Amino acid sequence: MTKETITDLESAADILKKGGVILYPTDTVWGIGCDATRPEAVARVYSIKHRVDSKAMISLVSDVAMLERWVNEIPEAAMQLAKVAVRPLTIIYDRPRGLAPGLLAPDGSAALRIASDEFCQSLCRRLRRPLVSTSANISGEPAPACFADISEEIKSAVDYVATSRRQQSESGARPSSVIKISDGGVIKIIRP
Repeated sequence: MTKETITDLESAADILKKGGVILYPTDTVWGIGCDATRPEAVARVYSIKHRVDSKAMISLVSDVAMLERWVNEIPEAAMQLAKVAVRPLTIIYDRPRGLAPGLLAPDGSAALRIASDEFCQSLCRRLRRPLVSTSANISGEPAPACFADISEEIKSAVDYVATSRRQQSESGARPSSVIKISDGGVIKIIRP
């Protein structure tokens, strides 16, 4: 990891710890993020995106150990699917704990993904909490595959814009697959 990337991570984590909102590269598309345990920050992300709060957002964790701290039970099927997934996989868990209420679906479940890239993993570790990860676009518009695709409205609405990976053009980048695994082992595909 370069010195510039470490400085970028430190700056982003500092803003997150103060309850701020950031724009950052994820393991899928560019995202808007905040500390997933802060209700005010989560509400602000919904506002920036012009998104109704009944449509829950995804949160990232750094690894399985972090996931275990925020989910009461991780079904074995979830771990098996995560190991064989060919692209980032978000899993909706039945009983998360400690997340902001605005991240919970009406049934009390929450979507979490173990980040698959070093930048996001490091950011989650520095924050020591799950990190909201929602595409950096106004709700209903296409998700930005690269930094150049992000609107000025989004860029100016956040407290910090990451400097890492701004020059990359990720023409094939797309959102993660999303599945829900209930405690009984029932699997439902939400987004292939």
